[in-house]
Amino acid sequence: MNKSFVTFAVAGTFIVSSIFGGIAEAASISSLQKQQQDIQQKNSELSSDINTADQQINSLNAQQADVKEEMTRIDLSIGETHKKIREKTAKLEETKVEITRLQEEIKVTKERIDKRNELLKDRARNYQKTGGMVSYLDVLMGSKNFSDFIDRASAVATIMQADQDILAQHEADKKSLEENQAKLEVELASVQTMLADLEKMNQQLNAQRAEKDRLLATLEEQEDEIHEHKMELQEEAQILAGQSAAIQKAIELEQQRQAAAAAEAKAAAEAATAAAAAANNNNAGSGSGGGESTPTPPSPPVSSGAFTMPANGTFTSGFAPRWGSFHYGIDIANRAANVPIWAAADGVVIQSYYSSSYGNVIFIAHSVNGQTYTTVSAHMEARLVSSGAVVKKGQQIGIMGNTGDSTGKHLHFELHRGQWNGSKSNAINPVGIVPMP
Repeated sequence: MNKSFVTFAVAGTFIVSSIFGGIAEAASISSLQKQQQDIQQKNSELSSDINTADQQINSLNAQQADVKEEMTRIDLSIGETHKKIREKTAKLEETKVEITRLQEEIKVTKERIDKRNELLKDRARNYQKTGGMVSYLDVLMGSKNFSDFIDRASAVATIMQADQDILAQHEADKKSLEENQAKLEVELASVQTMLADLEKMNQQLNAQRAEKDRLLATLEEQEDEIHEHKMELQEEAQILAGQSAAIQKAIELEQQRQAAAAAEAKAAAEAATAAAAAANNNNAGSGSGGGESTPTPPSPPVSSGAFTMPANGTFTSGFAPRWGSFHYGIDIANRAANVPIWAAADGVVIQSYYSSSYGNVIFIAHSVNGQTYTTVSAHMEARLVSSGAVVKKGQQIGIMGNTGDSTGKHLHFELHRGQWNGSKSNAINPVGIVPMP
């Protein structure tokens, strides 16, 4: 085989394999640009969703402000009601003291009434014995002279007037007793009713306050959920931005590769033409061309094929339902120290950052045989490559760890056919595609 052609073939193979495992053969620049447009469209949709989340948060904040204002009004009403309850309670105590005083007066009045009743009974008995008014005539007729008659008449009139006064006082005391009793009953009932109404109002206000507390807690919980959702959207937007940047870098690398390939092809063609001309001039057509051997291309860093296993360890969890949800990846655990995490294939780092759920995580875009893939390596102790870096299959990108939402030292590895998204609708089972330990 001609040496210059062999050199061209080796160089071309190296360039093709170094950029997404043969991106020139598998995915054209226009295809990458189409993927970038799709990402930009998705990013625009995410921006709209983030704006919607902001509007919802603003609405919830306004509702919370209204609820807090209403709670302030209720608190003031509760305070005013408590003040009235204290006042009415004091009034009730005063009324009870007044009742006690009036009860003493009633007791005295009853005693006077009882004494008058006995006096009147005595008078009635005397009337029955003496014939009532006749006894008074006897007194008058028994006078010795006119002056005595006048004295006796005056005495009789005084006695009769006293009897009338006793009866009148008796009736007045009875009426006063009845009025005082009625007054006390009305006043006591009024205070008790008012106090009961205030207690009922207080219960209603406390119930309203409790309801507002629950409503405010619900609104705050909804706001927390929307904030969390917004953070997820922002995180997804960052990842999409990283994917867009990775594809842009892939486009630039592909353009460079195509330019380099064209230049090398041109140089190889010129060299072949020159060699052919020299051979014709020297009449060297009978030679065997030498026994030169084809150089062996460099071996893959870990294993053959487009993908290599991402880490050494024990396979502990698969792509399947788990713990009430779906596990969109596989887990590889290893208790050894400083366990390396490798890039599963050639690619461009989309995002290398710390996530509250993934912990230390690296997203990498790959293109294999015309198909774009995204790998996710999560829960790492440390990340060794940055966003935008070009990585080779088998290159160490991190160290296995237990960060983020993790329950032990392991690698959580995801494979997505196409772009990564928050719903993980493109996630596929890596087993059978990516070598496993």
